[in-house]
Amino acid sequence: MNAHGLEPYLLGGSLLLILSIVASKTTGRFGIPLLLVFLIIGMLAGSEGIIGIHFNNHQYSQTLGVIALQFILFAGGLETDWKKISKILLPGLALSTVGVLITCGLTGWFATYILGFTLPEGLLLGAIVSSTDAAAVFTILRASSVNLKGQTKSLLELESGSNDPMAVFLTIGILQVMQQTDFSSASFIALIPMFIKQMSLGAIIGYAFGKSVISLLNRIKLEFEGLYSVLMLAVVVLGYSISQLNGGNGFLSVYIMGIVLGRENFIHKKSLILFQDGIAWLMQIAMFLTLGLLVFPSKIIPIAGSALLVSAFLIFIARPVGVFVSLIGQKFSIREKSLISWIGLRGAVPIILATYPMLAGIPKAEIIFNIVFFIVLTSILFQGTSIPFVAKLLKMQEPFKQKFRFPIEYTPMGNLKSELIELHIPGKYPATGKPIIELNLPKEVLIVLIQRQGNIIIPKGSTHLHANDTMLVLAEKAQLEKLQSLLEVEG
Repeated sequence: MNAHGLEPYLLGGSLLLILSIVASKTTGRFGIPLLLVFLIIGMLAGSEGIIGIHFNNHQYSQTLGVIALQFILFAGGLETDWKKISKILLPGLALSTVGVLITCGLTGWFATYILGFTLPEGLLLGAIVSSTDAAAVFTILRASSVNLKGQTKSLLELESGSNDPMAVFLTIGILQVMQQTDFSSASFIALIPMFIKQMSLGAIIGYAFGKSVISLLNRIKLEFEGLYSVLMLAVVVLGYSISQLNGGNGFLSVYIMGIVLGRENFIHKKSLILFQDGIAWLMQIAMFLTLGLLVFPSKIIPIAGSALLVSAFLIFIARPVGVFVSLIGQKFSIREKSLISWIGLRGAVPIILATYPMLAGIPKAEIIFNIVFFIVLTSILFQGTSIPFVAKLLKMQEPFKQKFRFPIEYTPMGNLKSELIELHIPGKYPATGKPIIELNLPKEVLIVLIQRQGNIIIPKGSTHLHANDTMLVLAEKAQLEKLQSLLEVEG
């Protein structure tokens, strides 16, 4: 092997990765979406950039994207709060299916007139850009310290995590129709049973696989703790593969598998969630850098005008219509629907899906790819940077609560059914200033730690509780509910 065959690629890849991570420290201060920075770094490193790395492999990009999306969706499912999303399950599913379909149809119709596309070509473009990006949305919200009122954030979380499978289905389905020698409206109607089959099997396999993984993790008793992380990586890919090979939607399966795991207790849960979050970030960075390398800026400039029109139509018309129609009959105000319409960022998934027409040999595939890339750039730059302003304008902001991480992890094992949860003491707490011993807590309840203004306190019977303290409490679920009611605190 050439002594310098592999090392230059390792050197370049590691430097780009480190540069992207370091850049994350400064982007939040200036309101620049982090994922946009990853894309720009990739473009600057590309063949028309400063470094001049020549890369034009759509097959590799698509493969990387499919693998990356599995782990991103799984991590998103793991961190999804089931208690919150269960309350808005119906509107969330409506947005991720009906909303995506309406966005696809309207954008596709507009593209046929503006770009001179045939209807199937327009619908293909509409399908590719129809899904929103959870990573882009919540990265910006966290960086800007924006907290949304009501159930808006939970709804956006559910929609963004669950609408990618629908966009993937529409893209692949329309491509299959376009490759037929004789297609008509009946060809599109034939996609309906395929949709039902893929989504149903994907959901069933994801749920069943998630339950099986929980049992496996709690019973296998590995001698080396590091192997649990490796096992988790393997089961994500296995779950996706089994679903795809049996005609299901693999992306939906891994997302549901993540939700199932996230709502249950299993060994090393917190450390495994942190590990998966790190893997998801690695996948996002690698994916955006690769997609940035894949783009030739000189090819985007000629289509910028028409692409800007399509992007504006998507942002101001197609997305809002999809949201308002999907939420008909749901208890969401006009201000909430308007904010949900605006926070519909396009991210990596559309660019990944744009490689499908390239590999399928569709005549206008290159034009579609460049338009999609432009739409993603304008969406992240224009919508992403304005989210804090729009949320404030619509009066949908509330004080941001910084999540505190306690230096302890607990996993129920054997016959133990206790849970370890955080209870926040509001400012009007009736027993503020009283020592713990005077609170008459149930004997089965143990206050493990108290977090006060960023400091950790090991409680004693004489420890007084203060307003805005957060208690880390160990008890069985029934006792925890009684405790919350007794103390009038927030979980």
